[in-house]
Amino acid sequence: MTQKQRFARWVLSLSNWTVVGEVPKDLKRFVVIGAPHTSNWDLYGAVFGSMALDFRGKWLGKKQLFRFPFGGLMRWLGGIAVDRSKSTNMVDFAANLLKESDDLGLIIPPEGTRSRAAKWKTGFYYIAHQAGVPILCGIMDYKKKEVGIAAIFMPTGDIHEDIKAIREIYKDVQGLHPENTSPVEV
Repeated sequence: MTQKQRFARWVLSLSNWTVVGEVPKDLKRFVVIGAPHTSNWDLYGAVFGSMALDFRGKWLGKKQLFRFPFGGLMRWLGGIAVDRSKSTNMVDFAANLLKESDDLGLIIPPEGTRSRAAKWKTGFYYIAHQAGVPILCGIMDYKKKEVGIAAIFMPTGDIHEDIKAIREIYKDVQGLHPENTSPVEV
């Protein structure tokens, strides 16, 4: 275990969190879905969880998060600024990031918001499928105080069947604000 991993696990343990699962050492490019996403504290879990599991986690955030005085910190935490006011194809953008990288775990909260949404956004699925990479089902379970990887899932192209399988993985995972958890639907 690296010094960075030990440090991250120690930081998480200060709040009684346990790291679960692992990222296979030979897996270099993937999408990590982080769910449920019901609190700003989920970023803490994503950053320290990825450090504890020893992968280079990056996440996409609205460009407003990257303004002074916090912009440098957000980039250091793995943030990639995106301009959501412009009409861009985020799936193509993110899939190309993965295709062009030798080593990238792209963290995406499929709910797209900390508030309750009608259903999950499916961009994560299409990004992984288009880039030809697996989806790692990342969790931050506030009930069990566990952060990490619950499962590794390779998209088949049948989104309806794949989402059913993913729904099963998340059925007992609880966010900080369970009432804000969005249904795992297409």
